Amino acid sequence: MPEGHSVHRIARQFARHFVGHEVAASSPQGRFAAGAARIDRRTMIDSRAVGKQMFLEFDTGDFLRVHLGMYGAWDFAGEVALDATAASANGRMGQTNQRGTVVGAFEDSLSSIGAPRRTRLRMAEQESLRDDGAAVPDVFPPDPIGQVRVRLLTETVVADLRGPTACDVLEPLEVAAVIAKLGPDPLVDDLDEGEARFVATVRRKPTPIGLLLMDQSVVSGIGNVYRAELLFRARLNPHTPGRNLTDEQARGLWRDWVHLLRVGVDTGQMMTIEDLDPEAYARALASRDDRHWVYHRTGEPCRVCGTPIVMEIAAGRKLYWCPKDQA
Repeated sequence: MPEGHSVHRIARQFARHFVGHEVAASSPQGRFAAGAARIDRRTMIDSRAVGKQMFLEFDTGDFLRVHLGMYGAWDFAGEVALDATAASANGRMGQTNQRGTVVGAFEDSLSSIGAPRRTRLRMAEQESLRDDGAAVPDVFPPDPIGQVRVRLLTETVVADLRGPTACDVLEPLEVAAVIAKLGPDPLVDDLDEGEARFVATVRRKPTPIGLLLMDQSVVSGIGNVYRAELLFRARLNPHTPGRNLTDEQARGLWRDWVHLLRVGVDTGQMMTIEDLDPEAYARALASRDDRHWVYHRTGEPCRVCGTPIVMEIAAGRKLYWCPKDQA
């Protein structure tokens, strides 16, 4: 499932290419025809993410809300301006199966946008140039491929949505109600207020911290990868009840999430091992195996103590941790 950094990157692609433009909305699949009709030929005026949910606002006051869930993805095509972390990867980017080395990965990808060029870009948990650098057909817009729930189209760019968990058109009060149920997001909320909310919530809960970090009402945007890595970086046992954490431990988790989320948005990668030399950093960008402390490393030696990493099922999701360093 896409974690917070991916959804923020998608929202900013919409800000670059759709906000300020009249948008033709349709539902090639047919399942969202009524919703598409409400926003068809309206001007998009805002695009924002809160945790794992995205809200596209139109001049009617309506919002298109999208939660990608496990299988959802956006495909962009047309004159897409790729940022430094996407344009230079020469292929697939994201959580798995990246090819190539990212150039300029330390650049702020939100301001280092290249000139628009005709291309295709998939954005979900992983980002990829669909044509892998090959020429893109001159026909625009391209025909929908597969079960496209929503197609959003301007004169130069098209975005196709497939397989979302949630896709609906909401009024402002309905959007406010959805957001009110979400925990703080470091890229949306005031950092001090967000920290205070997070700490207060965690420290009154008997629930294990490994489950609290995945609860979107406690904190927005954290998924399986960031959960495992945050806990290892803090050397916290995932089974520790939230109320047993000290103030310092809870604040440390929030502040590390602030940091890692920014890194994820800037690089397009869930980069959780730091202070690497240039060669090791290039390897980490190119391979998940060199990017994380414990995630997806069942049975492999801990990078700190050598103890085999443990994987267990917690609330239906895989939890990775070191039984010695996080004892």
